[in-house]
Amino acid sequence: MTFAGRIGRRAKRLLRREDGTATMEFVIMFPVFMTLFLSSFELAILMTRQAFLERAVDMTVRDLRLGTWPNLDADLLKSEICSHLGNLISNCSSELMLELTPVNRASWTLPNPAATCVNRGADVQPVVTFTAGTQNEMMIVRACAMVDPVFPGTALALLLEENVGDGFPLIATSGFVNEPGTGT
Repeated sequence: MTFAGRIGRRAKRLLRREDGTATMEFVIMFPVFMTLFLSSFELAILMTRQAFLERAVDMTVRDLRLGTWPNLDADLLKSEICSHLGNLISNCSSELMLELTPVNRASWTLPNPAATCVNRGADVQPVVTFTAGTQNEMMIVRACAMVDPVFPGTALALLLEENVGDGFPLIATSGFVNEPGTGT
C-alpha cells in the first residue's frame, strides 16, 4: 500500500466520524445568540436613557412653565435637566444641547424638525435658539443628548451610529405655554 493510499483511507475514516458534531453546532449558533442577547441589552439601556431624558425634560418644563426661574438661561435649564437625569448620561452638561423657541401662533410654523445635537468632532458647537418667550406664548423645548453604546461592536450599535465614535442622539421634545405673569 502506498503512502497516498494510507492517507486517503485515514481521511475517509476521519470524515465518517460523527463525534464533535455538537461542537460545530455550538460554534455556528453561539455568535447568533450572543449578538441577539447583546443587542437586546443595548436596546434596553437605550430605551431607559430615552425614557429618563423625556422625564427629566418634562419635570424641568413644568418648573419652566410656572416661571420658577426669573432669569432663565441655557446653562440653568441644562443643569436642571442633568440633575433630574442623574448619572444615566455621562458628561451630561457637555453632551446635552438645548433649544427653546417660540411658536408663531399666527402661522403655527414649527421649528426645523431636525434637532441640533452636540458635534463631538468640532471645537465650536452649532448655535441654537434659546428664547425664554413672553407670557401666554407657546414654546417648544428640545433636548438632544449624545450617548455612547454600551457594546460598541454589536449590530444594533453599528446601525445606530452614523459616524463611528460619535455616539447616537437621544432627543426629547416638549411644548408648553408660558403662564400669565411669567416670561419677559
